[in-house]
Amino acid sequence: MTLSIHSPDELVAVIPHMLRFRPQESLVFVPMRSDLPVARVDIPTTPREQELVWRSIREGLTRYAQPGAAVGIVCFTADRQQADLVGREFAERLDTIGIDTHLLLWADKTRWADLVTGDMGLQTDAARERVAAMTVLGGRTQPAASRTSLAESLVGDREPVARLLPEARASGRENTAKLEGRWANSRVQRFHRDRVKLSDADAARLLVAVESIPIRDRLWLDMARGNAASHVALWTDMTRRAPDEVRAAPASLLAFGSWLSGHGAMAWCALDQVPRDRPYALANLVAAAVQGGMHPREWEAANSLPAERRGIDRASDFAPFRQSGQVGPVRPAHGI
Repeated sequence: MTLSIHSPDELVAVIPHMLRFRPQESLVFVPMRSDLPVARVDIPTTPREQELVWRSIREGLTRYAQPGAAVGIVCFTADRQQADLVGREFAERLDTIGIDTHLLLWADKTRWADLVTGDMGLQTDAARERVAAMTVLGGRTQPAASRTSLAESLVGDREPVARLLPEARASGRENTAKLEGRWANSRVQRFHRDRVKLSDADAARLLVAVESIPIRDRLWLDMARGNAASHVALWTDMTRRAPDEVRAAPASLLAFGSWLSGHGAMAWCALDQVPRDRPYALANLVAAAVQGGMHPREWEAANSLPAERRGIDRASDFAPFRQSGQVGPVRPAHGI
């Protein structure tokens, strides 16, 4: 989705829509062209944190930077002096890898300031309303009040599905894996068409079905940027309703669909829903992609290859994720 931004006020207003939540104590790197990803990090407060943040940002931006690449840096914090110091530090570091900083802004809850020119202004209702209107017309949901509230949106009433899991498991054992896989695919395709919330019985059956890696991977490989929004809607609902024992698969599929849609914050929130006492390969692979700033087009390029060239028969075989160098459980110390 392309937005037309005319002022620093509007840029500050649009960032919550890009991230899907309102950032606090954050540095946001906004690309001036589409070749670079949007990135958000917690404002580092120590030299060690600064190095960790830089390592993460550098890895993601250098992978896609083309000649003439440029970003705007927006510092969301009440401390303007800290914003000036940290913003200039990262602008200088970006210059060493060939990325110019065209704009360096500070914003608190009500004001913005250009840290280079000294220009200042208020964050206006007019700018917020104009940006909100553009995003609604583009089909985007409105941003959450904070990253915490975004995470809380993934926690729902899990008891109704929990009660039906024994019955769903018993029925699944009576059917063949092929039959359950065919049903799961058909049920997901039906959701894509009608967007009607699954009944508790269907939700329990689908959650049991995607415990099977081949069934889960069939649904995973169906994802593309064209249907990612529908997948995100489905797996958001499944994650909200899934008890711990069956939450790893839907949360990982939600994380992947969110990443594919460009919603890194939701991807991390989904990964946080994967039970930590049960290592899950797909969750680690998605985390590596988000942490490394991998662009969704790499998935589409790999997924468009003939099956024999993809090298995919299990989640852990997706080469572009493995090239990120991440191994084991991955959790964000910083990042969108």
